Amino acid sequence: MTYEKCVNDTYAVTAASPLALRIVAECPVTKARACDLALPHWTVSTPVFMPVGTQGTLKGITADQLESLGCQICLGNTYHLGMRPGPDLIERANGLHGFMNWKRNLLTDSGGFQMVSLVELSEVTEEGVKFKSPYDGKEILLSPEKSISIQNSLGSDIMMQLDDVVSSTVKGPRVEEAMHRSIRWLDRCIAANKHPDRQNLFAIIQGGLDAQLRKACLNEMTQRDVPGFAIGGLSGGEEKDDFWRMVTLSTDYLPREKPRYLMGVGYAVDLVVCVALGCDMFDCVFPTRTARFGSALVPWGSLQVKQKQYAKDFQPIDPDCQCPTCKRHSRAYLHALFKSDTAAMHHVTIHNISYQLTLMRSVRQSIVDGRFPEFIRTFMKRMFPSPDQYPGWAMEALASVNVALD
Repeated sequence: MTYEKCVNDTYAVTAASPLALRIVAECPVTKARACDLALPHWTVSTPVFMPVGTQGTLKGITADQLESLGCQICLGNTYHLGMRPGPDLIERANGLHGFMNWKRNLLTDSGGFQMVSLVELSEVTEEGVKFKSPYDGKEILLSPEKSISIQNSLGSDIMMQLDDVVSSTVKGPRVEEAMHRSIRWLDRCIAANKHPDRQNLFAIIQGGLDAQLRKACLNEMTQRDVPGFAIGGLSGGEEKDDFWRMVTLSTDYLPREKPRYLMGVGYAVDLVVCVALGCDMFDCVFPTRTARFGSALVPWGSLQVKQKQYAKDFQPIDPDCQCPTCKRHSRAYLHALFKSDTAAMHHVTIHNISYQLTLMRSVRQSIVDGRFPEFIRTFMKRMFPSPDQYPGWAMEALASVNVALD
């Protein structure tokens, strides 16, 4: 990987490498690090949470609003965009950036997750994944080559390989089969990428909850010269004790000089713990989906604005929050709005995305300042009323990287 040093002591992408990672600071206690990830459309400050815009938009929020919140990278969904409106139309609009008028970075998934979420509509073969369209019932084949072709048309800054995805609760030979197939499909994705000079292809580590399978996958995939790696196959209902062990095992073996993306993680506690375990990038639909049900994310958990207790409460959602919603609207107003107007979902979505982005900026700053362990302790004390309510898995995970909670 090549780096071009700029006058402001950052590192820019070059024609030979559409991604450059500069490690700004590393926590001397945990595995956490703060990085600058230079991509074709923007430099991303990590650790970073990436909001999910499935079909070229985040539900209930505009691209301008997302930019004003400081979002540097968000997601698009290859399967859904490939189905509607289709890659040809989006390519004619100068890719997904032009289609949705988004000037910062985009990451597109491979479509593979739909093997789990649409399992009743799909069938996996060595060739690819056969789907019955949920829109018109037609059968389609999503192969590694097809996934990359769609993502090339979308023009995302980061593309994900098509992997063989099985639920994290599945055990037995199917997990090993999926792991080996994911390695073979990675090679096919690498060969199919028409734009390696401007689109970064990330590998996805599989292996379920089996440490030996994870290690085998890590050993094989890290031999490929891909720009970055994702930890896949988790956050699907497995026990948290199994989850964090697979995360830390993965970061132990992933190369230091490349970004590490933990897929599908969005709860605040999970984000903070997994940064401590060495992850750089995260995504999840949780903050936007939960907003549509009236659940606002706050440093002490969540606030259910639809509940009667907020009908006459004229405080903002979070008095310390600087988001547009908290600056302008009260809990009482949002409570009333949820009964009559979808704008309520919009306002809470703005707040929740702001909460996630602000949390990750605070995490990063604490790493840069050399006080991340102290940040963790303060965060946990505010999130939980008393130490005896700390999740056992989080305490074990943090202890494994030398952070003892009071």
